[in-house]
Amino acid sequence: MRDQLIETMRLYFSSQILRHKANIEIMLKKPMAIHDHTDWMGAVESEIATIAEYEDKLEVLHKHFGAKQ
Repeated sequence: MRDQLIETMRLYFSSQILRHKANIEIMLKKPMAIHDHTDWMGAVESEIATIAEYEDKLEVLHKHFGAKQ
């Protein structure tokens, strides 16, 4: 059960990183596709901050609980 929970968290954190990277790619390649944002730099910075948060979580999961990298 322990290993399954750790692996589930690892996959979740990894998928969130991919999600936010995709958001950045959309903003960079087709900025008009997301018309709600007027502060593009702020929006990209927010996505990068979220990626960093999930990367930190992955590192903790690996360092302290032996999750795969």
